[in-house]
Amino acid sequence: MLKPGPALALIFLIAPAGLAQMRVDVDLVVLPATVQDRHGQQVSDLQQADFAVSEDRVAQRIRLFRHEDIPVTVGLVVDHSGSMRAKLADVIAGAKAFVRSSNTDDQMFVVNFNETVSLGLPDSLGFTTNAGELERAIWRAPAAGQTALYDAIVSAFVRLQEGRRDKKVLVVVSDGADNTSRHNLAQVLDMAASSSVIIYTVGLFSPDDQDANPRVLHRLAQATGGQAFFPRELSDVVNVCERIARDIRSQYTIGYVSSNVKQDAVYRTVRVAALAPDHGRLFVRTRAGYTR
Repeated sequence: MLKPGPALALIFLIAPAGLAQMRVDVDLVVLPATVQDRHGQQVSDLQQADFAVSEDRVAQRIRLFRHEDIPVTVGLVVDHSGSMRAKLADVIAGAKAFVRSSNTDDQMFVVNFNETVSLGLPDSLGFTTNAGELERAIWRAPAAGQTALYDAIVSAFVRLQEGRRDKKVLVVVSDGADNTSRHNLAQVLDMAASSSVIIYTVGLFSPDDQDANPRVLHRLAQATGGQAFFPRELSDVVNVCERIARDIRSQYTIGYVSSNVKQDAVYRTVRVAALAPDHGRLFVRTRAGYTR
């Protein structure tokens, strides 16, 4: 098993090369990991010996260690509910910033949603790295109706399977909590646990926003090894998108074969630590665990 004003939320998801694929022939658990020092700066010069991995508090032997910028398949999942109408220009600016800061070999697509879900790019195109095509794809759907956030995430997971890159990323843009999906948060978290996704969330909420649900955004990020951002202004979305793109491109990839040989469907907790005296105290962000 490969193994933070007005309301706006961006959710970035990353997964290996298949929605339900967290397993390879050697049952390798793969963990993308971001390392920061006490000042919040990324640390990019660590070696395998600087890391320690445990599963359910049992130490594991690292079998895979990589630190390189590899291309990803990226889905931009954009909320088109009525309250998003005035914010789409800022969403597009953030998307363009994300493209500029991403690997030029990435594949990207768009999923638009309100109470329904639709693909933004023409069927004949599929994926693109052209910022203009992505902008047209986002403007393609009108902003009206309610919000089926969870349904959109599920649909984007399915679309990711068609991507040819080993890493899979979703960027979900929404201005509030889900109010009309057939799926629920628990189902989305279950899918994440069995597909090794990483979720970055960026929430912009006005103080009187009744639909704001930062708890959900925190939960999605924490469970999957991502990070929750809450910019104060819409104009900050560009900087946040650039930061997330850099984070994706600078992650370590750590893999191990679990010493737990039980073939059950139990959730396994995972912890990754890093120790490098020259850098002082280090903080590692990775997924909280996985379901076999």
